[in-house]
Amino acid sequence: MDIPIQSLEIAGKRFVVMPAEQYERMRADRDAALPPLPPADAEGNRPGVDFVLATIARDVARERRAFGLSPQDLAKLAGVRQETVSRLESGKHSPTARTLAKIERALKRAAR
Repeated sequence: MDIPIQSLEIAGKRFVVMPAEQYERMRADRDAALPPLPPADAEGNRPGVDFVLATIARDVARERRAFGLSPQDLAKLAGVRQETVSRLESGKHSPTARTLAKIERALKRAAR
């Protein structure tokens, strides 16, 4: 069932209004494509290195998508191989500080 999209304008910006259930489904679909965070133990603690890798991967993937870039586009802007971006976004590989700096600069350029 498609729900018609409604919008409103506030201070010259257009905002989309939708039912909360539809918004939650959209968020769940978006997050399903991201690497999962490692499970917490009984005390709520997560393995530090795995958590950091997953968090970096999720942040890079979200920003890349927000700017409408493919992994190939980001790799080209950053001057790294596409496989490097894919490995980083999988959360299974530790990127070097140099690689992260290149990707950060590329995302800042994409934001302009």
